[in-house]
Amino acid sequence: MLVIRPIKETDFDALMLCAKESGHGFTSLPVDETLIRGRIDHSLVSFDRDAQSPGTEGYLMVAEDTETGEIAGTTGIEAAIGLDNPFYSYHISKVVHHSRRLNVHNVVEVLTFGNNYTGATEICTLFLRPEFRGGLNGKLLSKCRFLMLAQFPEKFSDVIFAEMRGVSDDAGNSPFWAWLKEHFFSIEFTLADYLTGTGQKGFIADLMPKLPIYVSLLSEEAKAVIGQVHEKTRPALRMLEKEGFACRGYVDIFDAGPTVECLRQNIDSIRRSFTARVKIVEHTSAQDYLISNSDFKNFRATAAKIGVDEERNKALISQEVADALHVMSGDTVRLVSL
Repeated sequence: MLVIRPIKETDFDALMLCAKESGHGFTSLPVDETLIRGRIDHSLVSFDRDAQSPGTEGYLMVAEDTETGEIAGTTGIEAAIGLDNPFYSYHISKVVHHSRRLNVHNVVEVLTFGNNYTGATEICTLFLRPEFRGGLNGKLLSKCRFLMLAQFPEKFSDVIFAEMRGVSDDAGNSPFWAWLKEHFFSIEFTLADYLTGTGQKGFIADLMPKLPIYVSLLSEEAKAVIGQVHEKTRPALRMLEKEGFACRGYVDIFDAGPTVECLRQNIDSIRRSFTARVKIVEHTSAQDYLISNSDFKNFRATAAKIGVDEERNKALISQEVADALHVMSGDTVRLVSL
């Protein structure tokens, strides 16, 4: 059984392994020991803070195999983006060039550089190691964050978004970045990606074109990948789309991968989730649920077959599930059916 829990200092080696296995373009997990330790430390402080409004907190969690103790993956939430470091994106919009005298009417797309997601909550750092992909593990790692958002809404923004990894090859080459590099940056995509992941974003403000970029001026290869996701990211995108997330025209400034967003109260798993009291009992008729405890600092979530007594508002769970969640009979849990 996999259980989601807040990251610990002892998870450093496991998180480094996830960073190495995640590959190019995974900005939130660069292979950098100092940054990884910093993210762990920041998460420990954030969970301990008990914030009553969204701020600079970053909550990093891991999926632990309860039988072996092995770390299967990681997932995270940034409470409010852009408050301490600027968060940049491109917005795709349209401009009309019209001349009645010449009978010319052209509609062209432009990319406008901005910080429009400042203050929004980002769900991020989602990575499941290959050998654990299967069953309900992927859904658990992604959707457990929605149980946290539902149970502790005061800690997060009304707008929830996620950046999807854009198109790049096995060597980390991005067609969109290739065009930017040629005209503005003169550094490799992997270096730009690494600098961003380590918080060294000053070069973006220094070198990124400030005026809107006409999409028609880009190379055909660059235009083709705007708003497209990396093949390994397609399952994650489909899952978010089913939750109600959609792209509102924002894309990443490096690889042009889409940013998807949804109002917190409109996320499907949040709307359908509910709380119930625990009753520890062995049962035969059960369905697949995601279930979490109601202790933020010691948050734990898992996927399991459980029963629900709607009349008495009881969650009928086994002792194994109760142990994984650190709950006892009578405790409150939050559930959403799968």
